[in-house]
Amino acid sequence: MANKVVDLRSDTLTKPSDEMRKFMVSAEVGDDVYGEDPTVNSLEERVADLFGHEAALFCPTGSLANQLAIRMLVAPGEELLTETNSHIVRAELGAGAVFSGITTRTWLAERGLLKAEDVLNIARPDSGPYLVSTTAIAIENTHNFGGGTVQPIEEIKKLRQETQKLGISMHLDGARIWNAHVATGVSLKDYGKHFDTLSVCLSKGLGAPIGSLMISSKERISKARQWRKRYGGGMRQVGLIAAAGHYALENNIKYLKNDHLRAKSIAEQVSKIAPAVITPELVDTNIVGLDLSSLNITAPELAAQLKEKGVLTGPLGPNYLRLVTHLDLDDSDINLVNQVLPEILKSALVRK
Repeated sequence: MANKVVDLRSDTLTKPSDEMRKFMVSAEVGDDVYGEDPTVNSLEERVADLFGHEAALFCPTGSLANQLAIRMLVAPGEELLTETNSHIVRAELGAGAVFSGITTRTWLAERGLLKAEDVLNIARPDSGPYLVSTTAIAIENTHNFGGGTVQPIEEIKKLRQETQKLGISMHLDGARIWNAHVATGVSLKDYGKHFDTLSVCLSKGLGAPIGSLMISSKERISKARQWRKRYGGGMRQVGLIAAAGHYALENNIKYLKNDHLRAKSIAEQVSKIAPAVITPELVDTNIVGLDLSSLNITAPELAAQLKEKGVLTGPLGPNYLRLVTHLDLDDSDINLVNQVLPEILKSALVRK
């Protein structure tokens, strides 16, 4: 029998459960490009209502949902502000510039943690005919490369109040907004009301195989639907996949708290051996980011040694290793991680 592999590279690795697969097979379908897939239509209505908006658009990826949203808010040659390590500017391959002519400026925040003043200090709306004008701001919640950081709702509120005075729109990259909701108890509608557009993902912690949605007004969604087709994102009998989203929303949100507890336990075990590497109190959700700069081991080296022990992780740069808990893991998987990871780190502390 092959040795078991514990895969912590990402929560995108979840596979549909047997129950989800059965639900998908029985889905009623139609042609979504014609707007005739009833399962897609009902999912769009459901998700829009969850966040207190008029409409939503089903997309194959979160990147597409993000790009459609910011295109609706920012004209070519205008400016989007976002945090330096946010997904929109670090992991979408310059799509905003390539497809929409959007220019970006960024602010740097420790752990990606939002402070409204950081954003307002660099915002430049209505800059006239000779300078670039800021027309939208994108906030990522939770912040992936910040280590699953939850953005404070009070800072979001403050930023929204000030940007409304300035005529600046706001977009939420809410790929893991479900995690933020479970971690804080802040309702989805309370998050949704502060943004003109949102993107939310079903294929990470919620366990669907594919699918994200862009959320906004009926007018913006109607325009975005045309751009989705133009980008090659029109889909046909995609209710088979949308059904997985329905199942995930109905059944899997409650399991996110387990992911958070398991991530915290990994952080606590690491901190006992190497406290400079992680602060458990700062692990908000399901992402554990290890800063290895103080140790005698690089992230790729640690990842390779963990792989030999049956644990897959994600080295992101020479000194940063990411571990992401998710629906497909159980307590025995975490017990293995909590055994082998501290052992390797202990060796790294004494190796010269």
